[in-house]
Amino acid sequence: MLPDNIRDFIASNDKAVLSTFRRNGQAQLSIVVVGAHDDGAAFTTTEDRAKLLNLRRDPRCSLLVSQDSWWGFVVLEGTARILAPDTTDPEELRQAFRDVYRSISGEHPDWDEYDRAMVEDKRAVVIVVPDRIYGTAP
Repeated sequence: MLPDNIRDFIASNDKAVLSTFRRNGQAQLSIVVVGAHDDGAAFTTTEDRAKLLNLRRDPRCSLLVSQDSWWGFVVLEGTARILAPDTTDPEELRQAFRDVYRSISGEHPDWDEYDRAMVEDKRAVVIVVPDRIYGTAP
């Protein structure tokens, strides 16, 4: 589980930069919108994105979550847990999508519509589970 102060920081600051590794070892950075999720921070992405392809090959990653001013930030270094249609029970995946949405935006006005969009967009949930946490956040 995330420490309460880190969970609270992520709940108030959802803009983040994800670092993954390309096949050649170079870093690949992606801007993502995240929410606190159980033991890490989570976001959704489509199946064809470089970040997801990189994480499937090498789940090591870092996630910098920052205040808008960049003065307060927290970094989660660890591994990605991927929940996708080909690896996850459909009901577990549906609930994970909803949990990520709620942690970022609150309640959706039409959950059935949202569920259909996640399937049609071929989305997956990525949860960054930290081994190490550091930064300037309280």
